[in-house]
Formats: sequence, C-alpha cells, structure tokens
Amino acid sequence: MIKGKTQRLRLSVFRSSKHIYAQLIDDAKGHTLAAADDRKITEKINKTEKANRVGQLIAESAGKLKEEAIKFDRGHFRYHGRIKALAEGARLKGLKF
Repeated sequence: MIKGKTQRLRLSVFRSSKHIYAQLIDDAKGHTLAAADDRKITEKINKTEKANRVGQLIAESAGKLKEEAIKFDRGHFRYHGRIKALAEGARLKGLKF
C-alpha cells in the first residue's frame, strides 16, 4: 500500500518469474476494480512485450471506469524491465501517474 491518503486508484503490479499481474485498487473502499495478467495473451512474444500488453489492458479497463489519474505501486520491484514496460503500456493508452 502506498503511504498517505489519496482519492486516486492504485495500480498494483506483481511480477513472478513467469507471469506479470496488474490490479486497479480503490484503497478507500478496499476493493479491486479491475485486473489483468499475461496468462490470457496467447501470442508468441517475449515477457517484456507481454508486460506492455498487460499495461495496455489495465489502462483500457481504467478507461471503462472513467479513471485517468492513478498511483503506480510497483511494490518492491525495481522500475526497469517488465515493470517499466507495463507502465509504458499503461501510459500509451492514456493513464497518468
């Protein structure tokens, strides 16, 4: 959880050795509003490209919720590689953080 109170949704990212997951969370209510992961992507592309697509998918879900500005929660993961690719994919589809 990101410190401090905020009215924005939180984009939480988790990366395992094989997959990457993203969730839009409303911390005020304690609900997950949308989720995306790379397990549904059937194309033969590398993990970084899959992460970028997951970012685009979660941004499209946020667009359906009429949310643009969010907070990016990368957890303990460094901002590079697949985490960075996910963030860039989300920004490409219009999310601002």
